[in-house]
Order: sequence, then C-alpha cells, then structure tokens
Amino acid sequence: MIVVPVKEGENVERALKRFKRKFEKTGVIKDLRNRQAYTKPSVARRAEIKKAIYIEQLQREED
Repeated sequence: MIVVPVKEGENVERALKRFKRKFEKTGVIKDLRNRQAYTKPSVARRAEIKKAIYIEQLQREED
C-alpha cells in the first residue's frame, strides 16, 4: 500500500504528483500491460538483447 503523508498547508496537486511518482516506481501498470498479451520467451529475450545493444550504443556515443 502506498502512503503519501500530506503536510499541513501542502498543495494537494503536489501530494498527488508524489503519489503518482511512487505508484509508477512500483511498476504495477507496466506489469498489467505486459500481461495483456502473451509474449513468447524467445521474443522477450530478443527484445531484451535489442534494448541492451541500444543502451550500449548510447553509452559509447557519450564517451
């Protein structure tokens, strides 16, 4: 359960923004979207490898 303590005089929008950030970090929505359709393990592995290659290329360009 996510608890966001609201301080006295704090803006509601700011507290809501903190709640949304905490909720996003839990990964619930991402997990639900992944479960909507079955992906074969081979396809998931291929996507993971492509992502790793992409990140490696970005890091090499940065250096």
